Amino acid sequence: MSALRLGIDLGGTKIAGIVLDTDGTVRAEARVATPRGDYAGTLRAIAALVARLEDEAGGPCSVGVGMPGAISSQTGLVKNANSTWLNGQPFLSDLEAVLDRPVRAENDANCLAISEAVDGAGAGAGIVWAIILGTGVGSGIALRGRALSGRDRIAGEWGHNPLPRPTDAERPGPPCYCGRSGCIETWVSGPGLAADHLRRTGAIAGGEAIVAAMRAGDRDAQATFAAYLDRLGRSVAHVVNILDPDVIVVGGGLSRLPELIDGLPAATAPHVFSDAFDTRICASLHGDASGVRGAAWLWNETA
Repeated sequence: MSALRLGIDLGGTKIAGIVLDTDGTVRAEARVATPRGDYAGTLRAIAALVARLEDEAGGPCSVGVGMPGAISSQTGLVKNANSTWLNGQPFLSDLEAVLDRPVRAENDANCLAISEAVDGAGAGAGIVWAIILGTGVGSGIALRGRALSGRDRIAGEWGHNPLPRPTDAERPGPPCYCGRSGCIETWVSGPGLAADHLRRTGAIAGGEAIVAAMRAGDRDAQATFAAYLDRLGRSVAHVVNILDPDVIVVGGGLSRLPELIDGLPAATAPHVFSDAFDTRICASLHGDASGVRGAAWLWNETA
């Protein structure tokens, strides 16, 4: 296997690529626009990016891909991707044919978990649970540096579980695009925060504006964020009681809020079935680069 590891992070608007040396040093990196709605064009864009990065890095690389959704263990086709033009396509086998080599692919949240477990905020931890709080809500699990995908490759899809311990005012909950109501994602995503503030106050404001108002002492914004943190704590505890991770790493746009990282342990603790809750909760070390780094580490010997 090549000592150089090339990672691709296939997003809805951009495709990011990176080449890592064995010690995690970046040898090359680049990004291009995603050909939205164009499956064949997506394959061509990835192939061109791989060729460009290998040329810049000075040699052939193993290739790992972080992608939305997952490869079905039943059919080998893509499922659950919000980049809908991938769904139902034999993406992995087609990409292997285009690149003429084996390729490893994982859900992008699992790549976040791997990245943070190998040389990030969870380095050295046995169980790393990496959660994504942004436009959507997802998570990935790494066990000793390896992704836990599950039999049907849906491990970590906590965003489409119902909000735990809902109050009467929280039932049945906001409608979710998945067809259900009250999913965790509808409450603790960025849009979920904004929607709850609208319901509470009648004011239209994005997450950044709500946080700015909260910091300025606005009581409505403070109440909205307090409710958000309470719901997030309940949701995190629900998984902690099953997985009991060594580290919880938070990624996505909301991970940049120190108030969230600092307040989440206290919001989680009352709902954990234990005499103590001292699990470390921290923001991702590699930030937006975690996904693409984790894709490269899919070919790590320990992964």
